[in-house]
Amino acid sequence: MRIGLFTDTYPPYINGVSTSVTMLKRSLEQKGHQVFVVTVNPENMKYVLEEDNKVLRIPGIPIGIYDYRLSGIYPLRAINTIKKWHLDIIHSHTEFGVGTFARIMAKQLNIPLVHTYHTMYEDYIHYITKGYFDRSSKKIVEYLTLFYCDKTASELIVPTKKTYDLFKEKYKVNKNVHIVPTGIEVERFFEENVDQKDVEELRKNLGFAKDDFILLFVGRLAEEKNIVYLIETVRDVIRKEDERGHIKFLIVGDGPDIESYRELVKKYKMEDQIILYGRVPWEEVPKYYHLADLFLTASQSETQGLTVIEAMAAGLVPVTIDDESFNTVIVNDLNGKVFRTKKELREIIVDLKNHPDKLHALAKQARINSELYSSKYYAESILHVYEYAIEHYQGAVPALTKLVKKVKRKPKEGKKE
Repeated sequence: MRIGLFTDTYPPYINGVSTSVTMLKRSLEQKGHQVFVVTVNPENMKYVLEEDNKVLRIPGIPIGIYDYRLSGIYPLRAINTIKKWHLDIIHSHTEFGVGTFARIMAKQLNIPLVHTYHTMYEDYIHYITKGYFDRSSKKIVEYLTLFYCDKTASELIVPTKKTYDLFKEKYKVNKNVHIVPTGIEVERFFEENVDQKDVEELRKNLGFAKDDFILLFVGRLAEEKNIVYLIETVRDVIRKEDERGHIKFLIVGDGPDIESYRELVKKYKMEDQIILYGRVPWEEVPKYYHLADLFLTASQSETQGLTVIEAMAAGLVPVTIDDESFNTVIVNDLNGKVFRTKKELREIIVDLKNHPDKLHALAKQARINSELYSSKYYAESILHVYEYAIEHYQGAVPALTKLVKKVKRKPKEGKKE
């Protein structure tokens, strides 16, 4: 099968979607399929072909949300390249920019479009509105998302039942919605694949003692991740339960709010125990998981939470807020712990610190369960959706046909395309 993956983010830019697309591409190729990628050029306004002409980067402009860039919806210079790929199916991983281009190309090539919904956009509105018009903006996001996912995609993929319910119960989508949990390359986080000498060197460089109890968060440092909730809770645990200073909270990642978090930690006078480390290279991330005893997250904006699965693969006990995006992965008291309040989170941290046998049992089961989310199983599930989409494809919907005709109109005389 010849498969086109269309995404706004792809390495060297690293986030959940970028990692997912990269892993899917590699897994599909291992199964003998030809995989091509259309994405945005993160560095300049040039068209670039890479990886034996299988990755096409098209120009995009910054939009002010992290390092994201938005491409045009009909980049003419890309069309001939994509036609030469002779794709059987297109799989889009974004609703805008490259995503719009994906649905236009699917119509032109008369092939099915499969779409994965990765991002709960309603949780990100504040980056655009800055607190104004949030209510009306959410309705616009709902309308645009619904148009793309319901009206133009042949088949829709979501990673969790939480996202499934968003489309079926709130958006009232009248089409197939396939729940396919996003997989990761769990093997790279396994203990046997991580050099423990590197882990000990990292521990030494950070100034952590062997008997320190280390809490970890890995991810983007931004409002929707609820980092302040974690910092305040850990502060309370340290003040009440850690006279000897053996509890450390390591926060790995970068984002727009990192400096405000540093100021908050400084205000609490806990710079030696709550460490905001910043961004680390992708290939070095596994050793940070192996450094820690517990992985904490209070985010309720996830569609799935891939860092939780990464932690489990490393044999690290995940402690997550009670949210549907985690409840399909975490079984409380089996492979992790679930909390609803700061009080519950404090009690979990103290209990697991004081009962290493309980901690070890949870960690062992977490490692076992992580293998359910391997890239191999993910690719197999995605292929089933592709096969279904091709078998039941009936052509583009009328709304998309009108859009294609509109963007294909000749430009006015004197105007360059």
